[in-house]
Amino acid sequence: MAIRFDGRVAIVTGAGNGLGRAHALGLASRGAKVVVNDFGGARDGTGGSLSPAETVVEEIRQAGGTAMADGADVSNFEQVTAMVERATKEWGSVDLLCANAGILRDKSFAKMEVADCAKVLDVHLTGTFYCCKAVWAGMRERNYGRIVLTTSSSGLFGNFGQANYGAAKAGMVGLMNVLAEEGRKNNIKVNTISPTAATRMTEELLPPQALQLMKPEAITPAVEFLLSEDAPTRTIMGAGAGSFAVIRVLETEGVNLPQSEWTPDGVAAHFKDIADMSTAKALQGAFEQTQKYVAQAAARAGIKL
Repeated sequence: MAIRFDGRVAIVTGAGNGLGRAHALGLASRGAKVVVNDFGGARDGTGGSLSPAETVVEEIRQAGGTAMADGADVSNFEQVTAMVERATKEWGSVDLLCANAGILRDKSFAKMEVADCAKVLDVHLTGTFYCCKAVWAGMRERNYGRIVLTTSSSGLFGNFGQANYGAAKAGMVGLMNVLAEEGRKNNIKVNTISPTAATRMTEELLPPQALQLMKPEAITPAVEFLLSEDAPTRTIMGAGAGSFAVIRVLETEGVNLPQSEWTPDGVAAHFKDIADMSTAKALQGAFEQTQKYVAQAAARAGIKL
């Protein structure tokens, strides 16, 4: 059965261009009513205009869909709250959130200004928190919600000149982990997309041949899946150029050392076994790590827990 969003209301932030535009068009084509949010600024977050969002809304309407434009700055909680209230008043709910809005202020760490770090964190991480916070109460009340956050390989794996962006994007994983856990009892599923596509953010980084392969529309199927009725939760999906993958944070089984070896030299001597990835697995929560370490220590001490 085809995935559809009939009767659902979606907010897509940063939807005036690139990935967000593709996500908004895709959701609308599958029946969702879409709030096309875009501050309309430049790539570095300066300026502002509602025109990009209005253009996407017109595309959706011309195709027979339903949409409204909204120019809320995601780093302003009052504006985000007003956007959610407006959608709820007009259409009755907000069921789906794709937090996609972002800016770039790339510089090497040595040259990066504090203000450039703060602004990128405000838009990406704090802005995503604000959007989730604004829709959370309504989703809990209705016992339904689907949220997709947007991370990046720069945060997951690192990229020169993006300390601010990478830190913000890595933060998405921590936010997802907690919200997915807290949302379970109210049927709120929270996932994360790690996209790579030809957008304003990547157009200067890749050759033309590569950009032709990396259409933003190639990411949208993963986002739609993660927003669907039967979506998983607490999942990071990588997507780009028609490729899709699952990304996990893993921890090795580790080694419990006797107290006589609780030294840097002891750690160094056993590091090969400590770092043995053949035993690695994804932990399901913070306390699972604690339980594992305590169990290993108890076994060494002969304590039955």
